[in-house]
Formats: sequence, C-alpha cells, structure tokens
Amino acid sequence: MDPIGNAAAAGLGERIRLLRGKRGLKQQDLASGEISASYISLIESGKRGTPSDAVLAALAERLGCSVEYLRTGRDDHELEETRLRLAFGEMALRNGSNGEALQTLSDLLAKPSLLDPSMTRRARIAQASALEKLDRIESAITILEDLRRDPELPPGSTDWCTVSVALCRCYRNAGDITTSVEIAERAMSSLDALGLDVTLDHIQLGTTLMASYHMRGDLTRAQLLGARLLEAAERQGARAARGAVFWNAGLVARSRGQLNEALALVERALALMSEDDNIRHVAMLKMNCGSLLLQVDDPQPARAKQLLEEAQQLLAEVGNAPELAQCEIGLADADAMLGNWDEAAAHAERALGLTGPESRIQAVGARATLAEIHLLRGDHEQAAQCLQAATRQLRQFPPSHQTALNWRYVGDLWRRQGNSTAALQAYDQALSSAGLAPNREPSTTYTEQRRS
Repeated sequence: MDPIGNAAAAGLGERIRLLRGKRGLKQQDLASGEISASYISLIESGKRGTPSDAVLAALAERLGCSVEYLRTGRDDHELEETRLRLAFGEMALRNGSNGEALQTLSDLLAKPSLLDPSMTRRARIAQASALEKLDRIESAITILEDLRRDPELPPGSTDWCTVSVALCRCYRNAGDITTSVEIAERAMSSLDALGLDVTLDHIQLGTTLMASYHMRGDLTRAQLLGARLLEAAERQGARAARGAVFWNAGLVARSRGQLNEALALVERALALMSEDDNIRHVAMLKMNCGSLLLQVDDPQPARAKQLLEEAQQLLAEVGNAPELAQCEIGLADADAMLGNWDEAAAHAERALGLTGPESRIQAVGARATLAEIHLLRGDHEQAAQCLQAATRQLRQFPPSHQTALNWRYVGDLWRRQGNSTAALQAYDQALSSAGLAPNREPSTTYTEQRRS
C-alpha cells in the first residue's frame, strides 16, 4: 500500500495522518507553541475546519511536503505538470490538432483529483471545443449544457461568455436554429442586465447571434443587430471584433442579394482579421471572399480560385470536414467558370467524399454543382441523376434560409435541364422553406356556390 498515493485521494486530516505515519512521527512531534497535540488530533479526525495558512505551513515543514499538497493532495511538481498538460491540450486545439487535444484533455479529466475547479472548467471547455471541431456536436452540447448549469459560473465572466457562444454555435450547426437564438438572446439580456457598457463579450455573443439570425432568414434583425455591434466595435477599437461584425454584415448583405456590398464588407473584415492568430477565421473569410468574387456583377474567377486555394491550405490544418467540403465546392465553381471541367468535377467529387455518410447540406451543394458541370458539358443524363440525388437529400432538411437557397439552386438547374415539373416543385419547396406557405385552395362547397 502506498501511503502517499492514498493521501492524495484523502482529506486534509487523513493526509496529515498518513504522512505522519510514513515518517514515523507522533502527534506530539507535530506540535509546537502555537499548535497543540490535541489540535493535531482534532484536525486528523476531521473535527476542525481548514487550519490557517500559518498552521499549514508549520505542519508542511515538519511533514516534509508542500502546503499545496496538504491543502489539495497535489504536490507542487504534480500541479505544475498538470498545468503544463492542460496548456498543451489548449495549444494543440489552437493549432488544429483536435484529436490530440481531445485525448490530452480527456486523460486529464479522467483524474479529477489533479485539477482544481478553475482548471477543471478550462479543461471541459477545451474538451467541448475539440469535440465540436471533430464534428461530434451532440457530445460537445452535453458538456456545454452541464457547464451552463454550473452555479459557480457567474453571468458576465469570461468562461460564461465562452460557454454561451459555443453552445449557441453548436445548436446552430446541429440545425436547431430556434434553440441557438434563444440561448444567445438570453445571454445578451443577462449581459445587458449587469448594467455594463457594451464589452467585447457583447460583441462576441452578438456576432454569434447575428449569424443565427442570418441562418434562420431573419435578415432584418441581423442587420439591426449588426449596426448596433459595429458602433460598439468601433468604440472598442479591437480589430478582431470589428472584423467579426463586418464579416457577419457581409453575409447578411449577401443574403439580401447585395453582392457588391457584401464583397466590400467581407474584404474589409479580411483586412482587419488577417493579422489575427485565429487561422480558422482567416481561412473562412478567404473562402467567403472567393465565393463572392464568383457571384458579383463582374466575376473574378482567377482571383477567387487563388483565395479559395489559400483557404483550403489553412483549413487542412484547422478546419472540419463540412468547411473543407464547402471550400471544394467553391473551387469547383471557380474552375467551372474558368472552363476547367475536369478539375471542377474533381473538386465537387472531393466535396461529396468529405461529407461522409451523414446527411449534410454541403452534400446537396456538391451534387448540385456536379449537375451544373454535367449540364455545361452537355451531359443531361448525368446531370439528371445528380439532381435527383440532390432533391432526395434536400427533402431531409428542415425549413431554413439555407435550405431555401439550395431548393432555388436545384430548381434553376432542373429548369435548365428542361424538366419544368421538377423545377416548379423545387421552387415551391424553396418558398415553403422561406416561410411562404401555399395559399389554401377553396373548399368544394364554396366553389359550387360560386358556380351556381
């Protein structure tokens, strides 16, 4: 039996008793002018609360250990090693080594006695982030929801803001836009209730909420929130915060069909955030910018392809499968516009492979892009097969702004294919996904009355 190992898992009194026994000391040997043997006995039996720092220091000196070890069961060396492992896990996460980060953090959390409450919270937040980046969204949500219910996590704290933002983002990426919006709105209200000036936490939460509004198709709210956030970000002067607002404002302008304005906003965001150490944000901005360059009045496919390739290189380090798939779709569009049919088809096929067996909206985009490439080549049979697969898969997605956009794209391709029936059905689905339900047909009785 290892008394030191047992002491690490025991309480303060038990640790003192085990260490005293290992060193062959009696209670009287720990006593001094300020500490009586009877007081030592009460501490060991757990009948006294935590002694003062001075008493702990005196006991630690006689027992040959640190005060930290007596207080927590962790010696200084072990504590420092734990801090280093936690820092390594967080660094691996920032560098895009998500699997390695998850393993390190999970190993740490498997030994909770080595972590104090603050370190435990840091490790769990980082663990949830690693799971999210590995596309294990449900597991990430479980951890974040547990953290959100923690009474030791006060509203307005940095960790509270981090958890709220991550939870909002995870629910949005899981397709539950309603819950995502509710969480972000409640969090913003909590910050407002604290009576603070608009902080960087407000801006971070607000831009996340703005993205959820945008995905829900609530473009007016997104635009109004963006105007408020931009004013606050300008006062704060933080480049990354201003860039995040411009980025989301660009996405809203894009959804409103204001493509040239959207490009200008996203380019400004990229200029502000290009020196940021968040590689993923820079990659996503380059991808957005490249995509917009293909859609504006005067397309620039060569420049778009360059930006998309730069984004692809960065996402290979820090991105997830859906982000890489979206980048491949953008490259397919750029190569198709440049007349590079084989390269375009290869990009679309890679995008499809990246989506995996799960139902993802990027898979619909990849199949629709392949259909468009086949149409440009004059291969209507292959185009029809891709469109049929895209149509079947798109029916699995709940109504949203993004779903409506994909239905519109599929409808346009069916129309170019010459299948007006399929095109009309797709347009009808697009309208329904955008919240425009079909008008109710008059009842038979009412129709007969009108005829008579």
